[in-house]
Amino acid sequence: MKQYRLAAAVALAGLVLAGCDSQTNPELETPAQKASYGIGLNMGKSLAQEGMDDLDSKAVAQGIEDAIGKKEQRLKDDELVEAFAFLQKRAEERMATMNEESAKAGKKFLEENGKREGVVTTESGLQYEVLKKAEGDQPKATDVVSVHYEGKLTDGSVFDSSIERGTPIELPVSGVIPGWVEGLQLMHVGEKYKLYIPSELAYGEQSPTPAIPANSVLVFELELLAIKAASAEQ
Repeated sequence: MKQYRLAAAVALAGLVLAGCDSQTNPELETPAQKASYGIGLNMGKSLAQEGMDDLDSKAVAQGIEDAIGKKEQRLKDDELVEAFAFLQKRAEERMATMNEESAKAGKKFLEENGKREGVVTTESGLQYEVLKKAEGDQPKATDVVSVHYEGKLTDGSVFDSSIERGTPIELPVSGVIPGWVEGLQLMHVGEKYKLYIPSELAYGEQSPTPAIPANSVLVFELELLAIKAASAEQ
């Protein structure tokens, strides 16, 4: 099934490219032109993330042009199936290598980070340091809390931030990634922690966004503003 999803993705990207075949720099003025560019951009990013960054855009466009023009296809179906299978296998191998390298880099980062003064490593592997102390209440797993946070990768790149948005969020303690569930229950209201979350306590290999590579260690500055109420679902 994966090779057919890949084929569909390539076809959609090609549909956009085909319209640009006669223009090196197509106009991007009308809503339709802008949307067409956006579709191509998103598909290109998606294919690149899957390890398909060396696809020949001209060949993609040619395939769409031949199909629309009802021309004789230049490759037999079995050749296409073989090509898709090759690309899919290569993409999976590349992704497996990237995931393994990311996991190794994360492990090395945590080993070194855990040696720093002020960093505490819990039994689960979560690491934290207290940036600001306070004497407020501690939340339970059944509580809803209000927090401000900023999430980064170990290279310092920010992937999410309520601080940048200027609005704290409310969330159930038990409804977030395991590293947050544990970290929040260590905190007192008014405190600010820095959490270093191993990938197995975050998203592991199933990242919810391209901004977070698989097997990433996540670094959060987290401020516990208030315990709002016990979750009604508990």
